[in-house]
Amino acid sequence: MNDAAAAPSPRRARVRAPELIGKGGWLNTGGKELTLSDLRGRIVILDFWTFCCVNCLHVLDELRELEEKHRDTVVIIGVHSPKFVHEAEHEAVVDAVERYGVHHPVLDDPELATWKQYAVRAWPTLVVIDPEGYVVAQHAGEGHAHAIEKLVEELEAAHEAKGTLRRGDGPYVAPEPVATDLRFPGKALVLPGTGTGTGTGTSSGTGSGNFLVSDTTRHQLVELEADGETVVRRIGGDGEFKEPQGLALLPDGRVVVADTVNHRLRTYDPATGAIETVAGTGKQWWQGSPTSGPARDVDLSSPWDVAWWQGKVWIAMAGVHQLWTYDPEAGTVQVAAGTTNEGLVDGPAAEAWFAQPSGLAVSPDGDRLWVADSETSALRYVDSELVVHTAVGTGLFDFGHRDGAAGQALLQHPLGVTALPDGSVAISDTYNHALRRYDPASGEVTTLATDLREPSDAVLVGDDIVVVESARHRLTRLRLPDEAVRVEAVAHRTQRAATEVAPGKLRLDIVFQAPSGQKLDTRYGPSTRLLVSSTPPELLNAGEGAGTDLSRELELNPAVTEGVLHVSAMAASCDDDPANEYPACHVHQQDWGVPVRVTAGGTPRLPLVLAGMDG
Repeated sequence: MNDAAAAPSPRRARVRAPELIGKGGWLNTGGKELTLSDLRGRIVILDFWTFCCVNCLHVLDELRELEEKHRDTVVIIGVHSPKFVHEAEHEAVVDAVERYGVHHPVLDDPELATWKQYAVRAWPTLVVIDPEGYVVAQHAGEGHAHAIEKLVEELEAAHEAKGTLRRGDGPYVAPEPVATDLRFPGKALVLPGTGTGTGTGTSSGTGSGNFLVSDTTRHQLVELEADGETVVRRIGGDGEFKEPQGLALLPDGRVVVADTVNHRLRTYDPATGAIETVAGTGKQWWQGSPTSGPARDVDLSSPWDVAWWQGKVWIAMAGVHQLWTYDPEAGTVQVAAGTTNEGLVDGPAAEAWFAQPSGLAVSPDGDRLWVADSETSALRYVDSELVVHTAVGTGLFDFGHRDGAAGQALLQHPLGVTALPDGSVAISDTYNHALRRYDPASGEVTTLATDLREPSDAVLVGDDIVVVESARHRLTRLRLPDEAVRVEAVAHRTQRAATEVAPGKLRLDIVFQAPSGQKLDTRYGPSTRLLVSSTPPELLNAGEGAGTDLSRELELNPAVTEGVLHVSAMAASCDDDPANEYPACHVHQQDWGVPVRVTAGGTPRLPLVLAGMDG
């Protein structure tokens, strides 16, 4: 590893933290606008996040313990930095702050002004500012809470001694709670009843015909009567679930639940009310952890949806961009598709790339498993030979609302997909507030309904389709229209600015500094990993592929003027104490999708900070 990339220079000039600016204003402050001078004397942690990003949601959870333990010295500020157009809507940010239980001030920065001031290149990124207002550390990705905790303790001690630490209550002001029967529901199914379908490819039987809904923000399941409004019962109100999402009916009548933030699969038996953990340990999966084995001994990562297909439960494992399976008969789980790299790559299941798969549905003939691949705004499917295909969508940074031929049609962060009886699929096109349809026979994409509010799932009931309107906190019944709704076509690219790079050779440096008191873990070989690829593949003449050095020389193709560099980095560090026979070890990892524009005046070096400061 290149030393310059591994650690910052001790002689580097101190960097004053830029001011916090965002046209959307402040949330969770009781209406007050905050400035860095208001926060002087406190340790400030800026969390650059966007609410579509599952890794950002992981970091929110990682920070909760630190936030509570150091509440009199540390102020966490969420800087909401949108990727999608919908995420730049202020009301959507307000919803997300409540939906994900964000209990600190949030700056709504729809134009990425503060993101640019801090030279951020990835969601999520954490920046630590000391009590005197200087930037002291930057961390991209997940797994940094332990390092930041140690840094906070050092800053507390140093600034207490210096007289520059100010203790006291933080600026967070909780918003008023709102009373509704559902609060940001995620997914739904119809409990078996005559003439009903589940939306999961499971045939109907006899039973209630009521709806079962994952009431995500209230951490419950809710059974509603067939009217979709009257509450029959609430399930799991004693903390058994944490932000549950996907639901699927098993052949024995139980419902399997994607217990997303608990990183588990649970089953719920409507006949007895029994809830049981069937997969997951409750811990989040990290690189190097087992990817198969006894279901309750293997870690999972934010399972978002589930479907019964080919005799197993298929899992949209959003947290690691893969599909997994759970075999109830054998009591095992294993990876079924995806490499953990984030992007859109088709082909054999083991080689395909996904990007936060969030919705699953089985075709009526059982030949396809449809996948709503949210971060690529794509509709994908796995065929019966376990080959992955893309029906709609082109990549991480192109999205919009455009109907017509599937090859040029656009979606915006879809979270749900529902198989229709004629072999087509309805897509809960979440950030377009629309229900779309893709017909494999014609290859056309149409719009079935608009003016929905963040639809996240839909289920069939006879000739109707019942949509989970997540941000309106309700189920909405629609008659499937004979004709498509006509909408004006809109195409978008992310507002995130492309990095201008020089043609020819480009030096890629992953900046990583092991946390204080730790060192790189080399006991079992190299402790770092770097994987590089590009879209289009022709962008790189040389430098793609995997390696263990965190610096690499890339060669850009002068004939390709723009594209995306996909960079995945991992570093493992352990406690640096020879007397400790069992040192605590931590994995730091991040995937970057860096839009680049090749230009003569561009930079010859691309630094990406995993942890530390770029010297």
